[in-house]
Amino acid sequence: MPDNRPATPAGQRRGQGEPALELLVHGVGGTTPQEMLGDPRTVRVTGDDTAGIHRRADDADAESRFGGYSGGLTADRSADPLAEPSADRARQRPIPEAYCWSNLTSGNSARALWLLLLPFMVANLAHWMRPAAPAHHRGQRVYDVLVRLVALSLTVLLTAAACEVALDLVAWQCAASERCARGKSWLGPLTGGWWASPGRRLVLAALVPAALTALLWWLSHRTWSAYESASPPPRPPGPTRPLPGGERPALSLPGFWYGRRLVSRLRAAHTAAGLLTVATTLLTAAASHDLRPGGDAVPEALGRALTAVLAAGWAATLLVAVRKGRTESEPDERIDRWASKVLPGAALGALALTAVHAAWPRPDWAPSAQLPGTGVFAWLALLQGALAAAIAVTAYVLHRAAPPGSCAGRCAMGGLGGAAVALLACALGGVLTGGVAQRVADWLDKEGTPGVAGGAIAGPPVLLSWQAAVIPVLLLVVVAFALVAAVRAGRARRRLTPGIVDSYEGEPRELESRSRQIARVVAWARLTDSAPVLIASVTVATVLLGAGALAGAARTGLPPGPAAASWPGPLPAVAQTVQALGSWLMGAMVVLLVAMGRRAYRDAAARRTVGILWDVGTFWPRAAHPFAPPCYAERAVPDLTWRMCTWTARTGGRLVISGHSQGSVLAAAAVWQLDPDTRGRVALLTYGSPLERLYGRWFPSCFGPAPLRALSEEVDCWRNLWRLTDPIGGPVMAGEEGGQEVDRGPLRDPLHYGRTPEHPLPAPILGHGDYQADPAFDAERAALLDRLDRLAEGREAPCVPAQPERRPER
Repeated sequence: MPDNRPATPAGQRRGQGEPALELLVHGVGGTTPQEMLGDPRTVRVTGDDTAGIHRRADDADAESRFGGYSGGLTADRSADPLAEPSADRARQRPIPEAYCWSNLTSGNSARALWLLLLPFMVANLAHWMRPAAPAHHRGQRVYDVLVRLVALSLTVLLTAAACEVALDLVAWQCAASERCARGKSWLGPLTGGWWASPGRRLVLAALVPAALTALLWWLSHRTWSAYESASPPPRPPGPTRPLPGGERPALSLPGFWYGRRLVSRLRAAHTAAGLLTVATTLLTAAASHDLRPGGDAVPEALGRALTAVLAAGWAATLLVAVRKGRTESEPDERIDRWASKVLPGAALGALALTAVHAAWPRPDWAPSAQLPGTGVFAWLALLQGALAAAIAVTAYVLHRAAPPGSCAGRCAMGGLGGAAVALLACALGGVLTGGVAQRVADWLDKEGTPGVAGGAIAGPPVLLSWQAAVIPVLLLVVVAFALVAAVRAGRARRRLTPGIVDSYEGEPRELESRSRQIARVVAWARLTDSAPVLIASVTVATVLLGAGALAGAARTGLPPGPAAASWPGPLPAVAQTVQALGSWLMGAMVVLLVAMGRRAYRDAAARRTVGILWDVGTFWPRAAHPFAPPCYAERAVPDLTWRMCTWTARTGGRLVISGHSQGSVLAAAAVWQLDPDTRGRVALLTYGSPLERLYGRWFPSCFGPAPLRALSEEVDCWRNLWRLTDPIGGPVMAGEEGGQEVDRGPLRDPLHYGRTPEHPLPAPILGHGDYQADPAFDAERAALLDRLDRLAEGREAPCVPAQPERRPER
């Protein structure tokens, strides 16, 4: 990028005549510009209602008068927080401006309905959890293909669940049962007239899953136009610090945040898969009648021809889904027209032909207890289990091939986090599927129990009842882990309590309750590091219980309650209770998600709470599932990059991008995207940052020790603040040696132990919030600006070293 900076007058020190800017980026949950800037009067200087840059009204034109800017003075108080600013250490306060991006995740009330697509989001996370093996390793391609196949199976599972409800429970079972259809006037078109035959009822009911597929396509296309199409700023080629394997860090690649082509192709494949699932369901039901001895030859021949057509459609869908992954080396503007338009259109045509075939007159066709083909749920469960096992093997190979130091022993679950998350996404999809089917069956058969003697309908497949029965056992595993974690936190609190007061030298001693209070917060903050153990425990329990459910359903062909009728003692009653409780829990989860969506429609606070889920889960681009909630970072990172590039080029000033919590991840990703010239004018200040503690451990290929080390070597000025009481933030260069000193901490929290004449009231424990209240924040910001100033003048200056602080055991 050309240097358009105005010339600095002779004898005028840089930093006095050129402006300095602090670009604030908030974290999870969002906030308002007024709260970020500490002023009720703010203006938006660029952006829109979804995401924009805001300033105080008085600072709208601050660059034009920066020499006389009255934003106030801050002092470097790293040595003595109570010292008065001196002429040597005083620094002019930078112009503050806030980037507010919370509406990207929680601004629209309809966004809460994305909760129902939670399994898709979880599957997409599995793609980014691959170990940090070299990019040219063959296992990387295998891993990506396996994750995309898992994602495709989830789309088939969702569509099959819609077919189970609409085609099987409603059109096939309830409409054919006089007891079930009694009093349901909305079933009138399916119980009399031209639509009363089984095939035509199925065709009419197939409109529901087909419409669901069309809705998902529309939502994905709409968000694709708004997020994946946000182009990064142009930048001249420049050196980027390579990783130990020789490749460039993934987040520094120009096309990383620009996934138009892949999402468009995956959207076509998943749309085709949904339509083909509906067509396959219709064809399977019709074939069960046509292929019987003595059947009509014409429908049988048409059915065989349609089978070949659908098989070709499935082959094309698989080919499009796995053929090519992400293109990150350069922004890829091209769109695969054949895949994006021809494949979904062909699938829709195949569905139309299958519907005509299913509606063919068959006078002797009578519905059976359950719709033929419901065994697809068992085959899907087996397929997903096999894919998850293959992902685990591939991840193990990649983890072993990772360069030394790329994980430093801190990778979650030894590199198997992606396989565990992929399996949990499948389990979550199964829970939602079973919950919807069980609740709809109970609602249709209000007078009896579906699937047992006296019920008006046969109910959903037996496998779903077995899956419901294992839910209470899985919850017991989670509860047991929570109890163990609580006991460990209590022991840690008692061990930490005696050393708390020693870290506050020169302050009056308080009652031991103050030390216990601080130690308790520190102990509970450490529980975040136990997340890998929880995920591993739940994954192992899911595998064992899922295998047991499959075996029970295949061997008995009955729900757990009736299957246990011959067992001795109280076991039959226990099995019946567990099945009923699990069925209720599966349905309650679906109802809870819908209720959260409805509440978010009316309540902005609830909408913000829902948005917190997406702040963490939708940071990553949609590389595996196109129907997952959209990636807000594909809009936020280009926004921040454009702002830093254009502001520094126009003014020639210094810029500190200041990110809290999730905002620190966005800030680091944006700095990674800068060209070397712009990056030399930008400093990075992070606080409460999960860069290493969460992202580095769970996503080692992008945020592991090697990428973070490369970023620290590329950014001349980077400081990170953290506290022991913070359950999310931590040091970003934990265990790293060499390079610039990035981390400063742990900071004292609370700032003061007891009551003093200057602070007569107890200081609050801040934990994850309000890092600006610590004097270290202003000191580090001033030091970063001074560092940029000295680097521009050619005089190297080390960053302000962290002050030695006595602290409790970590």
